[in-house]
Amino acid sequence: MVSLGCPKALVDSERILTQLRADGYALSGDYAGADVVIVNTCGFLDSAKAESLDAIGEAMAENGKVIVTGCMGHEADVIRARFPGVLAVTGPQQYEAVVSAVRDAAPPVKSAYLDLIPDAGLKLTPRHYAYVKISEGCDHRCAFCIIPSLRGDLASRPPAAILREAEALVKGGAKELLIIAQDTSAYGVDLRHATSSLGGRNLRAHITDLSRELGQLGAWVRLHYIYPYPHVDALFPLMADGLLLPYLDIPFQHASPSVLRAMRRPANDAKVLERIARWRTMVPDLALRSTFVVGFPGETEADFQYLLDWLGEAQIDRAGCFRYEAVEGAAANALPGAVPEDIKEERWHRFMARQSAISEARLAAKVGRTLDVLIDDVDDEGGATGRSKYDAPEIDGQVLLRDAGGVNVGDIITVLIEDSDEADLFGVPA
Repeated sequence: MVSLGCPKALVDSERILTQLRADGYALSGDYAGADVVIVNTCGFLDSAKAESLDAIGEAMAENGKVIVTGCMGHEADVIRARFPGVLAVTGPQQYEAVVSAVRDAAPPVKSAYLDLIPDAGLKLTPRHYAYVKISEGCDHRCAFCIIPSLRGDLASRPPAAILREAEALVKGGAKELLIIAQDTSAYGVDLRHATSSLGGRNLRAHITDLSRELGQLGAWVRLHYIYPYPHVDALFPLMADGLLLPYLDIPFQHASPSVLRAMRRPANDAKVLERIARWRTMVPDLALRSTFVVGFPGETEADFQYLLDWLGEAQIDRAGCFRYEAVEGAAANALPGAVPEDIKEERWHRFMARQSAISEARLAAKVGRTLDVLIDDVDDEGGATGRSKYDAPEIDGQVLLRDAGGVNVGDIITVLIEDSDEADLFGVPA
């Protein structure tokens, strides 16, 4: 299995592999040992499509029996034109079609001695953390995005099903649950917040209710991809009570009202700043991460400077920045005022310099404090690497430890922070 793209695609890969493992298939660590290769693609940006095509090409060259799934599966004609020998092409979330294609390519061998599947299913992440997808699709129609055409409109899972999965993951050793969806805060809107039953209790399909329940399982609960709807304010008391991590991932994308209107995004930046200030009053150690786009069609130098000034006021802890890319099928392609590539590049560097300075200062404020740290890796020389409550795996920073002998992956330990840089913290077990 070659899994590309976002954590939502990673969860799709885990579901496919869990079903295949239940059918008796084993995983191969390389192309040579595989009877068939599955490539789960990303198709959001042209650069992601290029990476997906490269991965398919490598699998074809190294193995030859290739099944393609994921978001780029919607462009089956493009894939088949370049690789006519692929066995099957399916879109995202089409798990049964993928499993069926694998069965056709490599019929399963029936055996009375198949390994049992763990209750939590098979995972592509380490044992101590797991992604939990609570819905598919999205009801927004942002001008730069084609996700609704790839993954459809919002389709929420019943809360009882989510909690059963989460309980199994925690029972299986997960110390952190990362809650994901295309629009996590819209969870349950399509269900009209209907209830489902679990253990004789009725559970409402609403992000606040779901978060409260998840927070009682004994693991860290981290929310990703939250849109700042008014009801999001109700999540902060849960953070203050320790049921949710003091962390919120909000894809703001920009700050200039004119750019946000062109993007078809909420454009009231002043109220957002007021809300951020109010959130930090309720949860003083709140960490905010976000993503932004520079060089969107029509973005002026004044718009970009507005964004830099807004960053200074918002004090976002972690931020990623993308240079705008035209995506086939996106409404933004028809907008006037294309920004030249050299200006996009120059603005990207200025954004990153400003954000690096903000991140560095906010990390420096943690020096001298003791923080809970989840250990992700240990070495043979007494060193270890982990993450605080303020950092998600792979996208945020780390806590690098010295004199950490006896610490194991998956442990949550107390760490004295001794130093910092623009991305990471450095410390010693307290």
